[in-house]
Amino acid sequence: MNPYLNFVSSTAHLARDAKNLPLGGFDSCLPPTIAEDAPNVLFFAPHPDDETIQGGFALRLLREAKWNILNVAVTQGSKRERQAARLIEVKAACKYLGFSLLQTAANGFEKVSPKTRETELSLWAHMVEVTAKILADRKPRVIFFPHDNDWNDTHIGVNLLVRDALRSLPDFECYCIETEFWGQNDSPNLMVEYSETDVADLIAATSFHVGEVQRNPYHILLPAWLMDNVRRGAELVGGQGATAPQFTFAQLFRLRKWSRGRLENFYEGGRNLSKEQSASEFFA
Repeated sequence: MNPYLNFVSSTAHLARDAKNLPLGGFDSCLPPTIAEDAPNVLFFAPHPDDETIQGGFALRLLREAKWNILNVAVTQGSKRERQAARLIEVKAACKYLGFSLLQTAANGFEKVSPKTRETELSLWAHMVEVTAKILADRKPRVIFFPHDNDWNDTHIGVNLLVRDALRSLPDFECYCIETEFWGQNDSPNLMVEYSETDVADLIAATSFHVGEVQRNPYHILLPAWLMDNVRRGAELVGGQGATAPQFTFAQLFRLRKWSRGRLENFYEGGRNLSKEQSASEFFA
């Protein structure tokens, strides 16, 4: 008998059962006390739910370093009839994790895409100005935003938007962490391990986006994606033929620093950040 059949069957059974678990409505996690002078971290979310699906490293910075995490809801989705509901959902998800929330506009930005950047110059300039003001006002030590080939037009648009905003701010410096979701990043240089508690909390927070996960229960697939990242990261981050770290769950990022008007590498090769290490150790 194939010894792996029970493993596969049990995994499939758990995934099916997870579809019947409650969505949202859970008591908030108990966030740590954040000092008034704690560093700010801005997470530029292309859509409501990106802050929970891809927010594990930010969550570690909140819990371990006690840094102030602010989710910037760049858009509230493209369906106008859902924008008000998605705002309610993202507020609840952020409250659950202990993130603060910033809106870019009453209903979020619309048409954040490479095409808008090329053809609607005044609209794009307005969005860059608003984004630059958020950066200037909050003076983040670290920002998160999608990498430049993340497939989805809005994700790529947010990359362009954030980078244009950074260029508009002379002498501005911060650490930049590029995330991936729809399109894999071919050159990540950091793999961050998550604990089982972190992953469970990210899934629970994602479930607050009820209107989205009811049509597609992607929240329950988060563990499988994070596990596959360990496979990919072992060599993409560690180098071809490298021994895989003993992680179960991890996410891949490209970490660079914005300095002198451009993104710069500040270390060579790739690094792994285990759950035993401090989440803030890269950000002097």
